[in-house]
Amino acid sequence: MYVRWGGPGFEFRGFSGFSADGADGKLGRSAWGDRYDASTMTGFVVYDVFTDAAFGGNPLAVIPDASALPEADLQKVAREFNFSETTFVYPAENPAHTARVRIFTPTMEVPFAGHPTIGTAIALRDAGQTGDMVLELGIGPVPCHFDHDGAAFTVSEPLQRLAMPEPDLVAASLGLPVTAIDLSLHAPVQASLGLPFVITALKSTADLDACAPSISDMRRGVALYPGGTDFAQFAYVRDGNQIAARMFAPLDNIPEDPATGSAAATLAALLTECLGEPQRLMITQGVAMGRPSVITAATQGTAPVNVTISGQAVRTMEGTLVY
Repeated sequence: MYVRWGGPGFEFRGFSGFSADGADGKLGRSAWGDRYDASTMTGFVVYDVFTDAAFGGNPLAVIPDASALPEADLQKVAREFNFSETTFVYPAENPAHTARVRIFTPTMEVPFAGHPTIGTAIALRDAGQTGDMVLELGIGPVPCHFDHDGAAFTVSEPLQRLAMPEPDLVAASLGLPVTAIDLSLHAPVQASLGLPFVITALKSTADLDACAPSISDMRRGVALYPGGTDFAQFAYVRDGNQIAARMFAPLDNIPEDPATGSAAATLAALLTECLGEPQRLMITQGVAMGRPSVITAATQGTAPVNVTISGQAVRTMEGTLVY
């Protein structure tokens, strides 16, 4: 079933699924090839990532063949979608790899992000790519594999602890009293596995629910701690291996993110180092936004910590850029 709508520059089709032969709900490589003449137009698909249900998780636009797009248009296209990320797929530079993937937020290109990696891998699988994959990201080659309806990727980057922002500033950025911050395991830390976040433990889910980010205080954070370009905040509450989390990056035009795989990976590496043992975390995010997401993060080793992020994704739209 199709619902078509559009605006300047875009044509969207919402649908329940199709294949090259219209039978099995899959979008095969031939389906894209038949619909999109690369000489005249460029196709896209939209997936909701870290969910098994449409309109949950984190939406992602994937341009499965961005070769015809001018470089100057990539940021404009990402801003037009206005999702937390849009990916542009190109032939791999190394013939042993699957594809080169560039990731854009509405305001900048980033070297790595979690839900774009999962969503792009599943989009390529649905388009006919078989077997495990290696995606070339800004941080280097990232191996991806599949398990039933889900995908997983592993990063082996050393955890970078860029700064230790003052708890008072972090609390103000989150719109909370400083007493809401749980310092028992670690203080707020600006950390990165390719994309920086200020990782902060809170004392209760009530504190997590009460977050009301302050843009002015985040701007202060950027000035004081320029290692993170937007002083993005990843706040969480831990109950054993169950994590409830929220992520805010309003200075990157992302008031709140429904699912942040790169932050989940960074948290998993951080907890592994703090606790001195491997972690297997079930991270729930996006609940306050009405877009519940589930991210699984598992770690191995210590120097560096290998982090595997896994989750599902659901295709919700497809169409063409027609500008």
